Parts: sequence; structure tokens; C-alpha cells
Amino acid sequence: MNQAKHIAIIMDGNGRWAQMQGLKRVKGHETGAKVVKAITTYCSNNENIERLTLYAFSTENWKRPRLEVEFLMKLLDNYLKNELPSYLKNNVKFEPIGDTRAFSKSLQKTIKMVEEKTAHCDGLVQSLALNYGSQDEILRAVNALKNSKKDITAEMLNNALDCKEDVDILIRTGGDSRLSNFLLWQAAYAELFFIDKLWPDFSSKDLEKIIKQFTKVERRFGGLK
Repeated sequence: MNQAKHIAIIMDGNGRWAQMQGLKRVKGHETGAKVVKAITTYCSNNENIERLTLYAFSTENWKRPRLEVEFLMKLLDNYLKNELPSYLKNNVKFEPIGDTRAFSKSLQKTIKMVEEKTAHCDGLVQSLALNYGSQDEILRAVNALKNSKKDITAEMLNNALDCKEDVDILIRTGGDSRLSNFLLWQAAYAELFFIDKLWPDFSSKDLEKIIKQFTKVERRFGGLK
């Protein structure tokens, strides 16, 4: 039976959910943050799940309206500060991936603070992809290795990436069926689940159903069984 050790989620649909409710897009992001908490708690209570990677802010999200981007930055800062006690209570290690140097100094400080205060936790790893794009991640890894005197191997490249763990399950909410530059290397043999539900409507029951489906999948990794 397959074990879903690493689950990655593209949390799509916050803005559309809010608009369908007659609300401003930012309200969808606020509700989405509550779902992040619920899903993280569920995963932290599942002993088989080791890592949860969530696509929080992509390298392309800077193209959104300035006020929405500013709100997302404040939401992220508040989320991390408010969630720190919960991380510690549930033994969750916070581990960001992406190039956070583009964020404000104060937000970078918050990210670093939460990362350091949860470094000793040895339960679930909650990894938020922040100013993350898989192509950017791979390019940064290649540039870090380009002066190597040896030919670059798959293992060397993997170890130079922000996220070094293969993905077992990759979920995208919101109805679209694309990866949107998310964990392209790590998801090479991931099982993909594209669901119509918008992220604010996603629940731990939905995740549990997907995990049950995953346990029944025959994973061959290019070989035969």
C-alpha cells in the first residue's frame, strides 16, 4: 500500500470564491488561510505524512494588482506570527522554499523567526512556497553548481534545490489542470489530482478521500510490476 509521505497543493480559487460570494478578493485569501491551518493540523495528526508543501505565493503573483499583493504580504506576516504557537503545539516544523529576498525586510524577519523557533520540531514539515517558481528554483540550483569541476548529476542538482523531497501526491484545487511552475522536478512521478472545488471549500475530508485513492494506485516509476 502506498504511503503519502509528501503532499503538495496548489491552493487555487481564493479570489473566485470571494467574488462568487459577492465579497472582495481579499476575503477569499483570508478564508483560504483558515483552510491552510485546518489542512496542516490534519496532516500533523497523520503519522504517515511527513511533509506538506503549499503553493502560497508564486514568482508570477507579483503581476497581480498592487493592493492585492500588499494584502497578501500582510496576511502572510500575520498568519506566521499567529500560527507559531500552533506549530509548536503540534510539533510542526516550518520550512519556506523560494527566493524570499524579494520580500520586505520585516517579512523576511518574520519568516526567519518562525523557521528558527520551529527548527527543533520533528513532526510534520509544513513548507510554504514563497516567491517560488520551479524554473527559478532549478536555475538557482544550476548557478550554484556551475563552477563544479565535475559533471552535474541528478543527485547534485536535487540537493541544490530548495525542496529536496520527491512529491507523492500533488493536488490542485480550482478546476484548472496544470502545474503552474510548481515543483516540476520533485513531482516527476507524483500522482496528480485536479479537483473543481475552490480552495476555501477544500476540507480535510477531501484530502482524506484523495489519500485513500492514492493508496490504491499502482506506482511503477517507469518500470514494470
